[in-house]
Amino acid sequence: MSHKRNRVKYRATDYGKYFIKEIIPVTAGILIALSIGNWNQNRKEQKYVKEIFSLIDNELDDTHKGIEEVIPLQESLMDTLQYYSNNKDVSILQTILKVGGIYIAPIKTNAWVTFSNSKLELIDYQLIAPLSDMVEQREILKSKSTTLTNFINSNLSQTEREKKEILILHMKDVIGTEKVIQQQIEEVKRLRAGRPHS
Repeated sequence: MSHKRNRVKYRATDYGKYFIKEIIPVTAGILIALSIGNWNQNRKEQKYVKEIFSLIDNELDDTHKGIEEVIPLQESLMDTLQYYSNNKDVSILQTILKVGGIYIAPIKTNAWVTFSNSKLELIDYQLIAPLSDMVEQREILKSKSTTLTNFINSNLSQTEREKKEILILHMKDVIGTEKVIQQQIEEVKRLRAGRPHS
């Protein structure tokens, strides 16, 4: 009986030694490999986010600059329309030609749209709202631009005050949307810089 107990004890000791010598190192190796794999994956994702945000920042800067350049031209058209509003000898087309045409700011969101369709979970959720809102405002601006263009095309030869005032209202509507986009760009930049809300 004691001989059997010793054999069972000896086997348990053997299994314990085997476990310590073989299983624990293999398990530790797997855990280390997983940890290194996760670290590498996180590093790659951080690098990807940094590269994408470099592109997004460039697009935001270009858009902001484009709006800054276009608004004075749009305001010039509105001033000219106002100036000639009572002049029946000057048509809408002639007024537009006097200021060099109609300008709408180009809104660039390609990098953000591409990123948001694939790796949205990698960024701070606070940035998602203003960037997504900007894409929505870009679509609104496109719609307003189409309405503006359609109005101009169907009223090119018009000289009445009422038509010129309607065109001014369309331009104000476009400028309003461009200014909203500027505010969204500033919000993104504030969040990216980690500044408190002002």
